Amino acid sequence: MLVLIFGKDTYRAWQKLKEIVSAFEKENKISLSLDSLGDEVVTIEDLKNELRHSSMFEKKKIVILRNVLGNANFKEGIIKEIKSLSGNEDVSIIFYEEGNASIDADFLKLLKKQGTVYKFDLLKAEDSKKWIKEELSLLGATIKPDALVLLVNSTGGDLWRLSSEIKKLVAYKAEKKSIEKKDVELLVRPNIEAVIFKTIDAIASGNKKIALDLLYKHLGKGDSPFYIFSMIIYQFRNLLIVKELESSSFEEKVKILRPMHPFVVKKSSWLANEFSLVQLKDIYLKIFKMDLAVKTGKIKPETALELLIADI
Repeated sequence: MLVLIFGKDTYRAWQKLKEIVSAFEKENKISLSLDSLGDEVVTIEDLKNELRHSSMFEKKKIVILRNVLGNANFKEGIIKEIKSLSGNEDVSIIFYEEGNASIDADFLKLLKKQGTVYKFDLLKAEDSKKWIKEELSLLGATIKPDALVLLVNSTGGDLWRLSSEIKKLVAYKAEKKSIEKKDVELLVRPNIEAVIFKTIDAIASGNKKIALDLLYKHLGKGDSPFYIFSMIIYQFRNLLIVKELESSSFEEKVKILRPMHPFVVKKSSWLANEFSLVQLKDIYLKIFKMDLAVKTGKIKPETALELLIADI
């Protein structure tokens, strides 16, 4: 049996891998660790040796090949051996490709024909909400609509973080299982990147009061002013790059700006429309000068943030 698991949603991809391994353990009454070949130079001979070695001691075998499909020679070897590998019912081979792995169309078509393919794209906001409600249901809990919106916005839809935050919220509520907005506000710290986007959006709209309110809110919560300042630099740098690529398609932008998250590319493209290229270059120059003043100790980062927002 051949299985390919890949996609940008690494949380659901990892859960699928664990699900397959768990089913194998249950069926064969054995316990496995998630050891794997991969993350290094692997040849088709390595795989054959692994299968030969295991066949001497085990009737059934599962092999996890992690991040190996970027190896052209290995992939070529798999293509040559794919019929014999897929036809062996005693061996399960799982190709587990993390994150932004690019699988070419021909190889994907071949694997779909000879095995099973699971692709996990990042969830959109509405799908994230549905996923949260399903996870809460498994834990015997529910969530109010306004709390659900805040939870998604505060985590940026990151399922790894959401999984952790959900468990924390359920534990906090104890027997009172309906999670409210005030619970999320108390326990879940907003994704700082999302806050920076809101701050820049407020600046673009000419609403410096909202921008400063957002800034003071996070400084008051103890967020590092150095970190906030560095994130503002990072986001304006992204806006400038995206603006310079304005004539490119979204797919081209994602490719050029890799490993920037596609959501960040999309949001940056939208925000970049609020500024001209000249404005962004001018803002970035001001940020550069302010950053230099902070690093040389001429000004405190908190003051630099205030002056920067006031001056943009």
